[in-house]
Amino acid sequence: MDIFKIIGAIGVLFIVAAVLLKDRKKQNMSFIAAGILLEIYSIYIGDMVFIVLEIVFIAAAVYEFFNLRRVPSSSLPQ
Repeated sequence: MDIFKIIGAIGVLFIVAAVLLKDRKKQNMSFIAAGILLEIYSIYIGDMVFIVLEIVFIAAAVYEFFNLRRVPSSSLPQ
């Protein structure tokens, strides 16, 4: 199997894990890791739509991760 397909598959597993996680910070870290891995795969396959999508996905996850650090955890929705 091609190494880039393995990287993409691991990225998908990180998304599945993030959906199942209850801790928002860990969830966002998993989304960031997934986005990076899927970005590598999308560059490999050369799909511009997927490349842009992953850039936006990573940016949104990073933005939320850093905003969660400023908000007390007691005020976050469960």
